[in-house]
Amino acid sequence: MSDPTSAPDRSSEPIRYPELPPELRGGIGFRALKYFGAGAIIASVTIGSGETLFASRGGAVFGYTLLWCFVFGCIMKGIQVYTSARYMTLTGDHPMAHWAFMPGPRRWVPIFIGVLSIACFPFWLAGLPLMLGTIINWMFNIQGSHEELLFYARCWGTACIVVAVTLTWFQGYNLLEKVQTAIVALLLFSMIAACFAANPDWMQALAGTFIPALPEYQPWIHTKYPDIAITPTAVEVGIYMGALGGGSYDYIGYIGCFREKRWGAIGLRQAAGGHDTDTAVTSAGTLPIDTSDENVTRGRKWLIPTKVDVGVGFFCVVGFTICFVILGAAILHPQELIPAGNDLMTHQAKFLTDINESLLYLYKVGVFMAFFGTIYGAYEIYIRTAYECLMPISAVFRKMSIRPFRLIILLYCAIGGMILMWTIDKPIDIVKFPALFGGVFLCGLWCFAMLWVDRKFLPQALRMRGLLTVLTWISGIGLTAAGALAIHHSYWGVVVDFFGGTPGS
Repeated sequence: MSDPTSAPDRSSEPIRYPELPPELRGGIGFRALKYFGAGAIIASVTIGSGETLFASRGGAVFGYTLLWCFVFGCIMKGIQVYTSARYMTLTGDHPMAHWAFMPGPRRWVPIFIGVLSIACFPFWLAGLPLMLGTIINWMFNIQGSHEELLFYARCWGTACIVVAVTLTWFQGYNLLEKVQTAIVALLLFSMIAACFAANPDWMQALAGTFIPALPEYQPWIHTKYPDIAITPTAVEVGIYMGALGGGSYDYIGYIGCFREKRWGAIGLRQAAGGHDTDTAVTSAGTLPIDTSDENVTRGRKWLIPTKVDVGVGFFCVVGFTICFVILGAAILHPQELIPAGNDLMTHQAKFLTDINESLLYLYKVGVFMAFFGTIYGAYEIYIRTAYECLMPISAVFRKMSIRPFRLIILLYCAIGGMILMWTIDKPIDIVKFPALFGGVFLCGLWCFAMLWVDRKFLPQALRMRGLLTVLTWISGIGLTAAGALAIHHSYWGVVVDFFGGTPGS
């Protein structure tokens, strides 16, 4: 394949969107729900750690106070993802291909975002299997010293990695989509029921959702959980926001899943056998899209599947988040119990056992499926993320067939994950780096990159309109600021010490 920055100009071939199927000729209706699929994968890939662990931990630590942070964090990420899915539907190209033309050194934006995103893979695929290993220890009531339990958890985690890699190697995309949809539906129903059964303080929950506040750690946390108390509040919150709803490492691959669809201009690219790397324009400028009223209207109608998939997917994410924060605040916070160290999921069993002790078995199965579903889906998503990151910037990978490429990424994720899992003791420590960098900071930069390509490549009639533009700016500023603040508190002292100074200098 040719270099995307030297591809032939296709200005003589204006994009005319395909005919609309009947269900898209009106507005968004019930029949449009059939387009929900890839969104289930992104929801499932995040619920294992983001909602099941970090949302409930946030409620346990801060009560209802930080609900606003969780909810608005998920909404900002939903806006970030929708702008990208929208762009791919209208142009047929992944945004990564056009970020290559942003001002500055050649292709620096896709290289920067791609390298950091790919660097995050092994961290999540070490932290999640280690979390799942501790869950399996608890499920089967395995006893022993701390060192013995950690060893068993690592063994279980290694087995889960092997199984997930094997399934990913032999599976098809359609099977993954169906399995993840079933997991998301079952877990969402169970947690909504548990949330109402917990009889939380709904007024406090409402206040926590709409009145922003950044609380301090309560005295009992300093006494019972000193490891948490020494973590700056900004870092703790930054980790929550990074884990909830996923990050750049997930979203690049999720948008890549749209290649399996034939929505809007994506279908035209597939029909022509094209790909971002051989259809990109030669410079930053308006794409050759037919701007007749009929074609523009048709293009906007093709955004309905995108709105449904992203909207329903992030609706599930927000629903999970609210449920787990409320359950953590209503059940764990008053009892001064926090998921921490290597005991990450035991306390959350109270969400269901407080209703009926027999529901412990449902919880064990549900949390196992949540975490394994996350690991299972992450491998496929990360293959697609690596594909979208590397193809536009590397001739070596463009010339490689997909099967060896998949094998390389699978081995990189699996081996890197195993190394980290066997060298770092605490899962929270493992996932801190990707949560702060890829889960928050890069998400903010992503929003700014989308604002740029929207103005540079889309004709006026198809660009983001006022409200969406404003929300994208807000999301970019909010996510970038939250990520930068958390990274500063978390790593600035390390940097200063490395250069021989003191954190206060």
